[in-house]
Amino acid sequence: MRISFGYVAMSVVLKDCSPSRTITVQNLSKIDSEKARFARLSSIARENLKNTQRLFFHNQAHDIKVFRITSKLIPLATHPVTENWDWFVEVKDELKTMGDYARNNGFRLSAHPDHFTLLNSPREEVTEASIRDLEYHLRILDGMGLDSSAKLVIHVGGSYNNKEASLERFIQNYKLLSSELKQRLVLENDDKIYTARDVLGLCQQLKIPMVLDIHHHWCNNHNDNIGEYLEDIFATWDGEARPPKIHLSSPKDEKHFRSHADDVEASFLLNFLALAKQLDRDFDVMIEAKNKDLALFNLMDELKKVPYISFIDEARIEV
Repeated sequence: MRISFGYVAMSVVLKDCSPSRTITVQNLSKIDSEKARFARLSSIARENLKNTQRLFFHNQAHDIKVFRITSKLIPLATHPVTENWDWFVEVKDELKTMGDYARNNGFRLSAHPDHFTLLNSPREEVTEASIRDLEYHLRILDGMGLDSSAKLVIHVGGSYNNKEASLERFIQNYKLLSSELKQRLVLENDDKIYTARDVLGLCQQLKIPMVLDIHHHWCNNHNDNIGEYLEDIFATWDGEARPPKIHLSSPKDEKHFRSHADDVEASFLLNFLALAKQLDRDFDVMIEAKNKDLALFNLMDELKKVPYISFIDEARIEV
């Protein structure tokens, strides 16, 4: 059973390498001409893409093939204030260069649209804004020349005082999406409303891959034993070009148990490995810890102490 590890969006090891720089609408409005405003936005976007390419170099140097790109590469991309700005034309060459590098080095890339991207909202304007946000992410991945194995991870959404009706609304709004978006979407269980069992049922019905977040399951499980569902969760990835993926983090503390800790407790992963080994199926792990790449390096150091784990390289193990 081979397992590859990755991290989210930015490095705490590399200095001055944020891929998420932006500008507020208020500050943008202080720039007199529209042309100058768009030039400022383009400059920030190019800096974000340059830093993302630096992250790619960093990842390749440390054998890290699993990575989530930030949703904030293009500042204010979906805000009405930029509706006349064709950002794609400005950065298409940089996107292509990044995508070529990712493909040539076997990267598995994904993105995780923000929490306001809700496909099951009862408000039509929220659904429309959510689809626009998904289309923005799709344009990024397409612009990089990435195939449908580069996924967009989203949550089901809110319950809106009627969980069953909200699940049905997700199904109906999902049907509004383009086939290109449907090929990209994967669903994740959350820490408050939709359990792994809930999301698995939805994924099976719509034939969508499921990302299991084991920290979220720990927070929100209705006493379900995840071992009873793991084979079916992994099976939602059958036919996909990439193996199943999980999200890994540890609770910050007893009071803030839903928040992510700086690092990952090795025991959180080892307990899951005992279950996964019964299936003996390769999978990938996205580390969602505050310390980003440093959390990955720290976890690898801990795993080197485990006698039944062997290392393939700096970010891949075999169990």
